[in-house]
Amino acid sequence: MAAYLQWRRFVFFDKELVKEPLSSDGAASGTAPASGSAASKFLCLPPGITVCDSGRGSLVFGDMEGQIWFLPRSLQLTGFQAYKLRVTHLYQLKQHNILASIGEDEEGINPLVKIWNLEKRDGGNPLCTRIFPAIPGTEPTVVSCLTVHENLNFMAIGFTDGSVTLNKGDITRDRHSKTQILHKGNYPVTGLAFRQAGKTTHLFVVTTENVQSYIVSGKDYPRVELDTHGCGLHCSALSDPSQDLQFIVAGDECVYLYQPDERGPCFAFEGHKLIAHWFRGYLVIVSRDRKVSPKSEFTSRDSQSSDKQILNIYDLCNKFIAYSAVFEDIVDVLAEWGSLYVLTRDGRVHALQEKDTQTKLEMLFKKNLFEMAINLAKSQHLDSDGLAQIFMQYGDHLYSKGNHDGAVQQYIRTIGKLEPSYVIRKFLDAQRIHNLTAYLQTLHRQSLANADHTTLLLNCYTKLKDSSKLEEFIKTKSESEVHFDVETAIKVLRQAGYYSHALYLAENHAHHEWYLKIQLEDIKNYQEALQYIGKLPFEQAESNMKRYGKILMHHIPEQTTQLLKGLCTDYRPSLEGRGDRETPGCRASSEEFIPIFANNPRELKAFLEHMSEVQPDSPQGIYDTLLELRLQNWAHEKDPQVKEKLHAEAISLLKSGRFCDVFDKALVLCQMHDFQDGVLYLYEQGKLFQQIMHYHMQHEQYRQVIAVCERHGEQDPSLWEQALSYFARKEEDCKEYVAAVLKHIENKNLMPPLLVVQTLAHNSTATLSVIRDYLVQKLQKQSQQIAQDELRVRRYREETTRIRQEIQELKASPKIFQKTKCSICNSALELPSVHFLCGHSFHQHCFESYSESDADCPTCLPENRKVMDMIRAQEQKRDLHDQFQHQLKCSNDSFSVIADYFGRGVFNKLTLLTDPPTARLTPSLEAGLQRDLLIHSRRGT
Repeated sequence: MAAYLQWRRFVFFDKELVKEPLSSDGAASGTAPASGSAASKFLCLPPGITVCDSGRGSLVFGDMEGQIWFLPRSLQLTGFQAYKLRVTHLYQLKQHNILASIGEDEEGINPLVKIWNLEKRDGGNPLCTRIFPAIPGTEPTVVSCLTVHENLNFMAIGFTDGSVTLNKGDITRDRHSKTQILHKGNYPVTGLAFRQAGKTTHLFVVTTENVQSYIVSGKDYPRVELDTHGCGLHCSALSDPSQDLQFIVAGDECVYLYQPDERGPCFAFEGHKLIAHWFRGYLVIVSRDRKVSPKSEFTSRDSQSSDKQILNIYDLCNKFIAYSAVFEDIVDVLAEWGSLYVLTRDGRVHALQEKDTQTKLEMLFKKNLFEMAINLAKSQHLDSDGLAQIFMQYGDHLYSKGNHDGAVQQYIRTIGKLEPSYVIRKFLDAQRIHNLTAYLQTLHRQSLANADHTTLLLNCYTKLKDSSKLEEFIKTKSESEVHFDVETAIKVLRQAGYYSHALYLAENHAHHEWYLKIQLEDIKNYQEALQYIGKLPFEQAESNMKRYGKILMHHIPEQTTQLLKGLCTDYRPSLEGRGDRETPGCRASSEEFIPIFANNPRELKAFLEHMSEVQPDSPQGIYDTLLELRLQNWAHEKDPQVKEKLHAEAISLLKSGRFCDVFDKALVLCQMHDFQDGVLYLYEQGKLFQQIMHYHMQHEQYRQVIAVCERHGEQDPSLWEQALSYFARKEEDCKEYVAAVLKHIENKNLMPPLLVVQTLAHNSTATLSVIRDYLVQKLQKQSQQIAQDELRVRRYREETTRIRQEIQELKASPKIFQKTKCSICNSALELPSVHFLCGHSFHQHCFESYSESDADCPTCLPENRKVMDMIRAQEQKRDLHDQFQHQLKCSNDSFSVIADYFGRGVFNKLTLLTDPPTARLTPSLEAGLQRDLLIHSRRGT
């Protein structure tokens, strides 16, 4: 139970008298004007008003004359005669333009219920759709209260004898409606109210002694007695949904609130209650301070009419009195057009206009009632921006009073609306660091913090040395629960020296670079960093090894090399199950990791040899570096046995065939390290025989010079000529080597004898005895050649003479064909047959089958064609002057070149147009003769 004396009082309503509207002439008009010009300004209702209600944009009044009056917002009062005697009860529906009234048409207790359709007219008046007597049964009784359900299917009437009738069905029609007695009691019924909850309809019934509820939407109408004390007339009301549609009963001691099945809270509001009304979340109570027992007088409103009456407007949610005023003899309180209207017995209407929310809040701010302002704003459904403004002002107030803990709690409620810097600046003092921490924590929990806020919060934790709070802040269960910028947090923790916390964040949120940077640069835990890299996916492991590989190689070279071997062959993160070994792994380019091994040749050699063994298709840079490393080791080695082993390894690598495409690079490496065997091997592989020869000549290795000529002389005959020139320039005794060279030159006929003599003439130690055997053998061969040539010339002349004679015979003497067999089928010749001067004969059908032309003998044609081709080729090459000059200059034996061109007829006399005709015929005859000679000579051979 709450004592209202503890509730604060405010003036949240403005009170004024309702004025009459001005007529067209500017004067106030009204139904019952008051005397005096000043009094005519205010609206005055007709006298004798007994009941009133509101809804559908009008105030509705009923008087003792049986008239019903309507006062719309324009304040133009209108009315009609509803009953002949008086109107006792009115109920205006809020969702339908239907008015229910109870009144009397004749003397005696005979109340009638009339249902009016205000949208339809009957002779200018509202249409009355239904009339029926209100008394249940035959016993007369006075109607005490009336209520109608908004769905028009229920209407309840209470009587002073304690009975209640329920009209169920369409209340606007007789045939669709059924009336029955719902309740009988011994105490007058003072209040009725319908409550709809889903599909269930409840009816609250209050008498002067009890409160009860009925379920009227079902059968049998079950009843629940809620309390054993009641209230007077007009002292009950139904709240709005903000109070869960509770039934309000205003007794003299307390105000009670009821649910359909139980009693709710109660409030101790003193004074004798005259009227209870609910208005937009407020409870309106009209009471008298002087207590009068409601049992002694049922209505209790007419007695002591001259006493002052107090109207209080209570805010039950926020526990304050929104308005309080004293009136004289209030008839009723109505709510319409967003305001309260108080009707007094003198016919005046007082309007209570609620102040706007901002005005009410400012009034509370002036009294520093911020908690009340907050509650009021929430009940008024103020938006979040407005609430944040109240929280900020409340926080500022508490801050100015020195209540920093309370202030920060209010500032926390502004998060999302108020700029955080406004609050942070207030608590940057070191003594307020706890308050600042609380604010920043909430800011992060709502995911509204930026990187600067995270930095500031972590600095607060570190300055407070509150490791537990720090761990609670950073150790979240999942990525979705993180309310701060992880990278910023890692930076701050690292700077403050909280390396373990920074590592936790970096590892759990996959900030691999920060984890490795802290491990390697701050903690110097190289083993952990390397193991961490081994757990990363391939791309990240590769990039981090390129970045931190040199540092790791410097401190833990063996483990680093082992990881690099795996990374470049078949990498799988170390956390993966061993059952996945069948799936192919990833591998990095081993050539890119060579710079990591700077200043660590031992591990570099192990890495390179591993890659060359397990991955033969490694990049060329691997083999180039391995060759250079082996040559360096070989060049600096002093132990003969080890040096020999390194020599064999280098040669083996050169012979592996990996340097075919980079021959020059390998050759340069061998030359840089003076690795002669490798140089010679590469020369030989590159067919650089001249370089091999020069190498041996520079080192005066005579036997090797001869050996090179013997091995490669077939491919490059000029080697022998160079060898002869080399030995010819030597002043020491080289007769043995000169003789060997001359012997080969003689066998291969590589140089003319005169050139050999000229070459050896430069050597002062070379005597005639050195080349005597060579010259004798050369002269003997030339003599033999001359003899053979003379014999061949003589034979050619004889053949030529014979052919000429045969030609002459063919031209001058007849030819007798005596062959009896065909030269193709060897069968006996039969006519017709074909004979040629060459002596071959053919059947005509054989000749036609095998011959290519009628003028050529099929048997002699192949040989004749060869001869003709040779003649044609010689004729085409007669004018090859440039080619002849080039061969003449480049050849060591010019005589042979000239003789060859003579043999092809290049220097034969050409026929000119200026020569006489006889001169032109002679060459043609000679040419023809030459062609015949060639043909016959080829046939003879």
